[in-house]
Amino acid sequence: MSTSHLWRRAAGRLLAAVLVIWAAATLTFIAMRLLPGDPVAAVAGSIHTPTPEARAAIIEEYGFDRPILAQYLTFLGNTATGDFGDSYSLHQSVRQILADRAWPTFQLTISALVAAWALAIGWIILTAGRSRPVRRIGSGLEMLAISVPQLWLAVGLLLLFSLHLGWFPVSGGDGFEALVLPALAMALPLAGYLGQVTREAFENSLEQPFVLSSAARGTADLAVRLRHVLRHAAIPGVTVSGFALGWLLSGAVIVESVFGRPGLGATLLQGVTTNDVPLTGAIVLIAAIVYVLATLVVDLLYPIIDPRIRRS
Repeated sequence: MSTSHLWRRAAGRLLAAVLVIWAAATLTFIAMRLLPGDPVAAVAGSIHTPTPEARAAIIEEYGFDRPILAQYLTFLGNTATGDFGDSYSLHQSVRQILADRAWPTFQLTISALVAAWALAIGWIILTAGRSRPVRRIGSGLEMLAISVPQLWLAVGLLLLFSLHLGWFPVSGGDGFEALVLPALAMALPLAGYLGQVTREAFENSLEQPFVLSSAARGTADLAVRLRHVLRHAAIPGVTVSGFALGWLLSGAVIVESVFGRPGLGATLLQGVTTNDVPLTGAIVLIAAIVYVLATLVVDLLYPIIDPRIRRS
């Protein structure tokens, strides 16, 4: 695959990503307008029954009386510059809220993704291509990790390791210790899924001629699995990793609420319960953008991970 072709491929993927983000922004705008409830009452907050004068002032300030097309174009323009307006419930800039609360969620998401890959790789190397009972145990534990509801898992980890054993803090978002249990609660189901999608490719790679020849030359089994097999078997798991970021962000709503972490997940739940349209829409849109960009990066990494794709 020539360099020019790689650049054209990257440009095409980038254009597709921009179109998907535009579609996500459009759907977010439509969903925000279809949400039940009175936006004027949501802005008024503690004023249970706004006076006609207060309603008129809110409508004029937020542009609720403008034509829908004008509102849509303003929304797109503001979104492109990172201006999501003001939160109805917190009465401050949504951009500032996102800046303050994005780091705990980013830290949790990346930690969970790294932990999930570490668990999946270790488990696959230990069980894939072994005897039938060992393979069944490996597959069974992967299925168990996927099947346990994340809420149950988070509550179980909290009860056992925080309340009963006292090894980790019950709530909060400061320090490494406060990150361990939330990251583990998000990582275990993902590790099971990564293990499932990677195991078959890993076992197929174990039967390839280059692996058999390496083993025949006396290369240690662990070295063969790490150096040769894992790289060829990683592509299905890498593909899932792009999709997994969106799943992890949605899972953060549950996990951050259980462990009392001040992140975007808990903020999204607050926005939904208070009918805070700008805050809810901004977080949903940010999650969609992260998902699209992660998928784009994974797609562009294919030729680097597997040279066979680049040569084709």
